Amino acid sequence: MTNVLAEANYFINSCYKELGLNEKAIKKRLTIIEEEIKETGTYTHTYEELAHGARMAWRNSNRCIGRLFWESMHVLDERLLETEEEIAKALFFHMQYGTNGGRVIPTISIFKPGHVRIWNHQLVRYAGYEQKEGVLGDPDSVALTKWCESLGWEGEKTAYDILPLVIQVNSKEPKWFPIPEQCVVEVKVTHPTIVEFERLKLKWYAVPFISDMRLEIGGIAYQAAPFNGWYMGTEIGARNLADQKRYNVLPKVADVLRLETKRDSSLWKDRALVELNIAVLHSFKEAGVSMVDHHTAAKQFKQFEEREVGQGRSVTGDWTWLIPPVSPAATHIFHTSFNDTVVTPNYFYQERLY
Repeated sequence: MTNVLAEANYFINSCYKELGLNEKAIKKRLTIIEEEIKETGTYTHTYEELAHGARMAWRNSNRCIGRLFWESMHVLDERLLETEEEIAKALFFHMQYGTNGGRVIPTISIFKPGHVRIWNHQLVRYAGYEQKEGVLGDPDSVALTKWCESLGWEGEKTAYDILPLVIQVNSKEPKWFPIPEQCVVEVKVTHPTIVEFERLKLKWYAVPFISDMRLEIGGIAYQAAPFNGWYMGTEIGARNLADQKRYNVLPKVADVLRLETKRDSSLWKDRALVELNIAVLHSFKEAGVSMVDHHTAAKQFKQFEEREVGQGRSVTGDWTWLIPPVSPAATHIFHTSFNDTVVTPNYFYQERLY
């Protein structure tokens, strides 16, 4: 109880001062919270506390380069929902709302603490099937794909099968829900000048909905609080599609570009990587889907740093995550050091359930 009260005290003071409330309002709210904690062992956030706390958590996320827009997050309060079906319906709404026809809205849905877990790493994710010749689809999804199949789900065995949502309420058996077609926008990857790129038949989903992190606000842990922003191009072009442990398409891109791949010193990987990232940025723009390139994202992060200093707040950050995976030395972030202290509110990784 003492720890929850201390966390609540710290959060309420910070939150209410940022919202422009006076000491009298802070003291009144803390008195109510203390009484509630004495009676129940916990307390319930008001919507205003929940919303600003979620935004503060984004602002405090050391690994995120996109924090300039932390105040723009839309917060959907889903704490009254009980059943898996209700929760799935809310998630489907979130996916359509956040995608917004391509003009992505940063959004978070927050469910009752201690009540529900979403098994998926992201609400939209491609399946991965182990085969003799390797993995078909996304190798990062093999374990969850097996779990979904054990629950009765069957994919079409393509490289881009969308996994169902897997939702668990309390200690009950998890349930899976196929994602309606209208909830998912996918972008076909083509190149602005290299027509042969189309034969690679690459694509990716439009919005990253992170769904397996825990949101902590003022001593309260929300184990299900999926959120989304928009993609930075390199997340797809330099990681999801390019990583050897993911879709590993660089050799195929090099083949399309007719590059000599026998020697690393030919820098074929670098050339293929740049053209793949050009293709991803081009494709999302053509599809009318929000995306930022890594150079613009780095400049936006510089603005974030300056604004935080102007507000008297120190900027925390994990340098290894903030530097983009393509041309990091061409950004100011590469030449800057950051304090990696973790402060709350914040988002935290949780142990996977499968």
